[in-house]
Amino acid sequence: MGTPEFACPPLETLVRSRHNVLAVVTVPDKPAGRGRKLKACQAKLTAELHSLPIYQPQNLRDDSFIEIMAALKADVFVIIAFRILPKKLYSLPCKGAVNIHASLLPKYRGAAPINHAILNGETETGLTSFFLAKKIDQGDIIHRVSTPIDPDENFTSLSVRLSEMAGPFLLETLDLIDRPDFTPKRQDDSAATPAPKIQPEDGLLDWRMGNGRVHNHIRAFSERPGAYSFFNDQKIKILGSSVGQFPDLPPLEPGELYVHRKQLFVGAGDGPLEIITLQPEGKRVMDALSFINGYRISKNQKFNNRRKGVITD
Repeated sequence: MGTPEFACPPLETLVRSRHNVLAVVTVPDKPAGRGRKLKACQAKLTAELHSLPIYQPQNLRDDSFIEIMAALKADVFVIIAFRILPKKLYSLPCKGAVNIHASLLPKYRGAAPINHAILNGETETGLTSFFLAKKIDQGDIIHRVSTPIDPDENFTSLSVRLSEMAGPFLLETLDLIDRPDFTPKRQDDSAATPAPKIQPEDGLLDWRMGNGRVHNHIRAFSERPGAYSFFNDQKIKILGSSVGQFPDLPPLEPGELYVHRKQLFVGAGDGPLEIITLQPEGKRVMDALSFINGYRISKNQKFNNRRKGVITD
């Protein structure tokens, strides 16, 4: 059971393994694009490549769907980046319903664990498999694996890497479940941290919070939905940045732009931040030099936190 691209490498690994994939459950096709034609999610497309039975229920609580799932007589349900399952559904398989979560639980319970790990400047994350329970992301742990987070790694690159790790990790999890002497481990709720769903408005940058935190914010929001600010009443996505030592720069106010040796810097509270890539509203992604030339960046110009006005408390 899964939906986005993140769920596809583990499905591919499962198909190639000794295990028998009885079916793939995913979301209904949705209208997309200007023509509003129905578009399938990535998990469905991957399932079609392998001619797997596909189910796309509107309602996971529907009795007819529950009956179909029961008739499969599956040993295990595997859930990766999917919806919340009702108990009468996740209780069906004889060996349990297993969720693969992109964090080291109990840290970062919720819909956006990768974003929040980067946002908080974590240097390590990983994958956790656990048995579904009534409370979200709080079931007993089966298996965990950790991986470092590179200081310049963003949501997109880390998500791809964790997705590739999820295939072998899933097989290890299933092997553990198969052992008669295996006992899952209860989560320590006192160590839990939240990772709620990211909203587009969360991407607004506050240039006063320090260059390290601003850099993490940019990394965490990556291309989608993208960290952003405003320049000349235009929304600008900031897609790439760099933190370093820049001794030749003058002190900069929060949000103040400065061009030095064809590089673009912005004041970020406790020091400057170099801007690498940007995307002005309605335009293509561009490097900093293209932005400097195209927008004729000069002294006393700023990124602001709203379309009109300056940074406010």
